[in-house]
Amino acid sequence: MAKETGIMSWKELELGNSITRPGNAAELKTGDWRSMRPVTDYEKCTKCGQCYIFCPDMVYKKNAEGYYEQNYYYCKGCGICAHECPVSCIAMVQEGD
Repeated sequence: MAKETGIMSWKELELGNSITRPGNAAELKTGDWRSMRPVTDYEKCTKCGQCYIFCPDMVYKKNAEGYYEQNYYYCKGCGICAHECPVSCIAMVQEGD
């Protein structure tokens, strides 16, 4: 481990790391990687589903009212949903705000 940073190099990673096992995507909390997160203004949302369609990680699910809600457990904060939203109801905000 690099003493000055405390970060392991790729050579020090354990063989069989969880990202290499087939079918384990549900176990990985990939939302911890993000620095920005999408926040939806549901008053402006038209329920078009563009966020759902374009999300590369499929973090959107339709709720009982027909709105698409993010699952922050898996959202990486890429911002594609905000970019593709035709009514600009999704804003990317700093994680922790």
